[in-house]
Amino acid sequence: MVAENQESLPAFVKKLQDKKQSLIQREQAVESITAFYELGNADIPGTVKETAIQARPLRNEPSANIIEKEYTGPDKPVVQGKQSPVTAATLSNDLGQSPDKEVSIAPPVTSESLARIPKKPTDIPSPANMPEYGASWQQEYSQLINEIHLRHYSPKTLKSYQSNVRKFQAFTRSKPPESLTTDDVKEFLTFLAVKKQVAASTQNLAFNSLLFFYRHILHKEFGKVDGVVRAKKQPHIPVVLSREEIDMVLQHLEPPYDLIVKLLYGCGLRLFECMGLRVQCLNFDAGIVTVHDGKGQKDRTVPMPQSIIPELRIQLATLKELHREDQRKEYAGVFLVNALEKKYKNAAREFIWQWLFPAKQLTRENGTGELRRYHLYVTHVQKAIKRAADDAGVCKRVTAHTFRHSFASHLLQKNFDIRTIQELLGHSDVRTTMIYTHTVKSVTLKEVKSPLDF
Repeated sequence: MVAENQESLPAFVKKLQDKKQSLIQREQAVESITAFYELGNADIPGTVKETAIQARPLRNEPSANIIEKEYTGPDKPVVQGKQSPVTAATLSNDLGQSPDKEVSIAPPVTSESLARIPKKPTDIPSPANMPEYGASWQQEYSQLINEIHLRHYSPKTLKSYQSNVRKFQAFTRSKPPESLTTDDVKEFLTFLAVKKQVAASTQNLAFNSLLFFYRHILHKEFGKVDGVVRAKKQPHIPVVLSREEIDMVLQHLEPPYDLIVKLLYGCGLRLFECMGLRVQCLNFDAGIVTVHDGKGQKDRTVPMPQSIIPELRIQLATLKELHREDQRKEYAGVFLVNALEKKYKNAAREFIWQWLFPAKQLTRENGTGELRRYHLYVTHVQKAIKRAADDAGVCKRVTAHTFRHSFASHLLQKNFDIRTIQELLGHSDVRTTMIYTHTVKSVTLKEVKSPLDF
């Protein structure tokens, strides 16, 4: 097993080089593998202690030395009847590099020498300063998933919370969850702000993640978190496009991306809300578009732009033809939310439940192996918008959400009521909508007059 590991390391590094990974990235990969062996295989004789690809040149030095690191242990593995230590020279030969530079033999790597290696200021405190606990948090992670699903939070929320809890676990060195205190949270938040120098939104997201973790998983309360200054996010003025710039972007978009952008701007939709539209969300008679399960699991209706009704009808005709082709295959239907398919057995195959913007290919579902249709991936739309904005020469940072900002700002310019705009956007608080008052030019009179004099 050790010999196999020894032979696989040069091949792995060669593969990284073929993928055009930089020298620093290859060094980091070797260091990661070395750390893995140090932690997991310390009791195996002949474990690979360290393998160097090529030392990075130090400052003010004309060239770099290739440091040779080889197997350390009582018995070196024998491959095909020969002793074959992994060295920098042999590794360089495998990678097609010239080994004609200076080679020196490094002393064996021990836990004491590893502890003396200086850490970057942004690294997590070294094990020498903090004990290793190694407690398992698997049960807590399972409870976190259950609590998120119980409250019907979005998958992005679950992903963010899991990521922050994992970082917190690494920071505390897998401390037993029952022994976690508020001081651990203080130190972690301080570490993020001082060492990592994260943005205010990142620190606040970490705080909210740990607050949820403590309250609903550990059944503890933070209490008063003193000594930690929670960064306040400064008001961000959103980017707004003019109508001319929006038309320029639309001219460089192909179907169905042009229709998607028209819905984003014409209805003020979020990107995931637009991708989640189904055939039944369009009501041509009433002239409205219904948004189901928007942000916060809220439904709302928005006016359907009259200018794109012909394009929407063409899109529906295209969907009908695609649906007929899917029905001829082993088609299990589209993906439905929650347990809706159990309640309505045939809903996934019905036309009214099909995505308005379906994916180009069918997806084979894990576990069942059934062929299902997903909606168009958001990354495809984002890339198409980015290319169109670049081709149009728009000198602004254009994203899918920019069209939602433009929708609200242009309505405000036409003197629409702020409460009406709030309902169309689906904001819970009017203060969120008030940010758009900073994106339009003020036309208020500066000189105060009495209404009696009007």
